[in-house]
Amino acid sequence: MKQGFDKRLKAVADAGDLLVGGLKGIEKESLRVMPNGELSMRNHPIGLGSALTNHYITTDFSEALLEFVTPAFGTTWEALQCICNIHQYTYSKLGDEMLWPASMPCRIPADDDIPLARYGRSNVGRMKTIYRRGLGYRYGRQMQTIAGVHFNYSIPESFWAAYRDIVGETANADEFRSEQYLGLIRNFKRFGWLVLYLFGASPALCKSFAGGNVASLQSLNKDTYYEPFGTSLRMSDLGYSNKNQSRINISLNSLEEYVRDLSKAIATPEPDYEKIGVKVDGRYRQLNANLLQIENEYYSSVRPKRVAMSGERPTAALRRGGIEYVEVRSLDINVFDPCGINQNTMRFMEAMLIYCVLADSPKLDARDLEELARNQLATAKHGRDPDFRLLRDGEPVSIPDWGSELIEGIAAVASVLDRQDGGDSYAAAVGQMQALLDEPDATPSARIISELREADCGFFAFALSMAKSHKEYFDAIAEPNDAIEAEYHQEAIDSLKRQAEIEAQDSVSLDEYLANYFR
Repeated sequence: MKQGFDKRLKAVADAGDLLVGGLKGIEKESLRVMPNGELSMRNHPIGLGSALTNHYITTDFSEALLEFVTPAFGTTWEALQCICNIHQYTYSKLGDEMLWPASMPCRIPADDDIPLARYGRSNVGRMKTIYRRGLGYRYGRQMQTIAGVHFNYSIPESFWAAYRDIVGETANADEFRSEQYLGLIRNFKRFGWLVLYLFGASPALCKSFAGGNVASLQSLNKDTYYEPFGTSLRMSDLGYSNKNQSRINISLNSLEEYVRDLSKAIATPEPDYEKIGVKVDGRYRQLNANLLQIENEYYSSVRPKRVAMSGERPTAALRRGGIEYVEVRSLDINVFDPCGINQNTMRFMEAMLIYCVLADSPKLDARDLEELARNQLATAKHGRDPDFRLLRDGEPVSIPDWGSELIEGIAAVASVLDRQDGGDSYAAAVGQMQALLDEPDATPSARIISELREADCGFFAFALSMAKSHKEYFDAIAEPNDAIEAEYHQEAIDSLKRQAEIEAQDSVSLDEYLANYFR
C-alpha cells in the first residue's frame, strides 16, 4: 500500500503545481451566552441580519447557536482572516453577550427551555424550524447544542485530469472525481481517530448537561463529568455518535450506493418516530416519521458535498454533478483559540485529506464499518490512555505506532505542498502533530483536564473564563477596516430584504410546500 502511495505522490509532484490552491472553507458554531454564562434566551441579534439568508452568519439548531460560514479560499490565511473578521463583526452586535468557546455547552437549561432557531414566516423558514423541532424530539435538545467546526475542502480542479492519467482511469471526469473523493472519505473514516486524538477538545462537560450516556462518565468534581483519557466526548456516544444514528448504514463504496442508501433512509418509516407523531393538534412536531427527516440529519464525521441549486436537495445535487468537495465534521472547537481553529490545524487537515486521496482505499464491508466505528468511539473516550489499542484488520495497534505511520505519509504530502507553494508552513504543521503523538499531555484535551485540576475548578467556570478572555481579545484588536465592516453590514441589510422577498413569494400552504419538497 505504501509503495502505491509513494508512486502516486511522486507522479503528482512531478506533474507540476497540481496541489496548490485547493479551496478551504470553515463553518464554526458558537452558543450565545449571557455574562454569567447562562444560555441566551434573546432573539437572533437584528444587527446580524437574517439567519435564513445571511451568507456569513446564520444559526444552527437553536436561536442561540450561531453558525459562521466563510467562502472557500485558496489559502489557509484567507480562511482564518475571514473567520476572524466574522467573529469581530459579530461581537460588535452582541452587546453584553459572549460566544461560548467550547464544543460542550454552557450551563444548559432543560430541553423544553432551549429555544429553537426561528427563520421567519416563509415556508422554507418554517420547514427549517420544524426540522429542528423534530431533532429535539428524536435526540433531545441538549445534545443539539453541542458545537463544532467543519472544514470544507476541495482539491484543485486542475488536479483531476492529470491524476486520471497518472492512475490510468478511463471514467468520465465527474465519475472519476466522485470515485476518488469517496476513496478519500473511506480513508478518512479509517484514519479519523487521529483527528480526535490531535484536535479533540471536549474531555469534560458541565453536569447540567443531562443528554447522552452521562452515567458512564466519571466525576471530576461537583460541577464536572469527564473521561480521564478522553479526547472528544462530542464525538462519542454521548454526542453525535449515538445509538439512534448507529443503526443507519450508508454505503461509501460508490456514489450510486451512497445516494441510494441515504434516499432509502429518508423514505423508511421508523416506529419510534411514528409514536412522536408528525402533525399533532395542527402543529408539526417533525417533518416526517422516517429514519431521517432530510439528508442533513444523517451525522457522519465526513460528508460528500456539492453546492446545490436553489430548492435542490443534496442527493439530487450529487446525482446531477457528482462530488464537488468534502465536509469534515469531526473537529472540536479549540477552546484555546479565539476563532476556535488555527492555520496549523487547517494545513494539517489539508495534507491529511490529500493523503487520503492518494493512499489505497479498499471498499468497506460491514465488518470494516464496525471496526472503524469502534475505533472512533473508543478514541473519543480513551484515546490518551497509554494502554489503549485501536484495531487494524482485527489486530491491536497503539495510536502512537499507527499515527506515526500515517503522519509519515502526511508529512510527504506536506513537503510537496511546501515545495509547490514555497516556505515550510505545511511541514511545520505536521511536525507539531507528530510532537502531540510523542507527548499526549500536550494535546488540547489533556491541557483542558490539566487546567481544571490546577485551577481546582469545574468545566463551566473554566470555559466561562475563556469566553471572557476571547471577548476581551476581540474588543482589544484593531477595528476591522471600513470595507470589511461595510461588507458585513450591507450583507445583514440585504439578507433581511432577501428574507422579506422569500416570504412575499410564497403562493402555497405549508402542507403543500412540504408535500412538493418530499415528492
